[in-house]
Amino acid sequence: MKQLIHFSKYQGTGNDFVMLNNLTNDFEHLSIDQIQRLCDRRFGIGADGLILIQNKDGFDFEMDYYNSDGSKSFCGNGARCAVQFAHELGITQQEVVFYAIDGMHRATKNEAGIELQMNNVKAEPINGQEGFLNTGSPHVMRYDDDLSHAHIFQVGKSIRYSETYQKEGVNVNLIRKINARQIAIATYERGVEDETLSCGTGATACALFHAQQETLLGEQLIEVQVKGGVLKVKFHRTEDQFKDIYLIGPAEKVFEGEIYV
Repeated sequence: MKQLIHFSKYQGTGNDFVMLNNLTNDFEHLSIDQIQRLCDRRFGIGADGLILIQNKDGFDFEMDYYNSDGSKSFCGNGARCAVQFAHELGITQQEVVFYAIDGMHRATKNEAGIELQMNNVKAEPINGQEGFLNTGSPHVMRYDDDLSHAHIFQVGKSIRYSETYQKEGVNVNLIRKINARQIAIATYERGVEDETLSCGTGATACALFHAQQETLLGEQLIEVQVKGGVLKVKFHRTEDQFKDIYLIGPAEKVFEGEIYV
C-alpha cells in the first residue's frame, strides 16, 4: 500500500534535493526503490539526491544522504541545504553541529548563505593537469576548456567506468582556469551518472587542486563558477594538507508538497 508523505524540495546552485523530516522516524524503512522513484524526474519529484533529517545524540541533527540511485555518500551542497532545512524546521540556530556519513561538520547561516566546514584533506600527488582528492566523496580533476554537457558526460563516464574506478565509482570534474583564484567547472557525479549543475564536494576538490597547481600557500579563497551559480571555497594550505576548509554558497527552498510512494 502506498504511503502519502510530505516533502520539501531544496537546491544549492542547481544541485537539487528531496528533503524529508525524519525526526519522528517516519521514514526509517524507506527502500532504495522508493528513493529512486522520489528522485525520478519523470515519475517522481525529481532530484539529484534525497536527504533525511533525523536525530543524533550529541548533535543538532544527522544528515542521511542518498544519491538518486539510492547509493550513499557525502554531499556538500546537500549538507548546506540540510542546514537550511533544519533551520526552517526550527531545530537549529545560526551555528550548528551535525553528523554525516563522513563524520562531524559545523555550519553557519549568514548573509553569504550557508558556510559549511569540510573535513581536512590530505594533498595528493599531481599528475600533470590531472589529480585526485577525497573531499568527503572521491574526485578526479582535470583541466579542460570544454565544459559542455556532451564533453563532461563523455569524459566523466569514461573515467568513472574505467578499470580503476568502476567498482567504487568516482566523481569527475573538468576545470577551466579563469585566473589564480577563479575557476569554472563541470561535474559528472557517480550515483546520478550524469552531469549535475553543481557539486559541493567537487567544487571543493577543484579549488584545492587549483591551489596546488598555482602553488598557493596559506589562507586562500577560490571562487568556483558552477553551471548553477557561484560557490566559494575558503581554506588554509600547507605543503601536504588542506585544513580549515569552508564551502560557502546559497541554499534555497524551491517548493513543498505531498506525494504517494
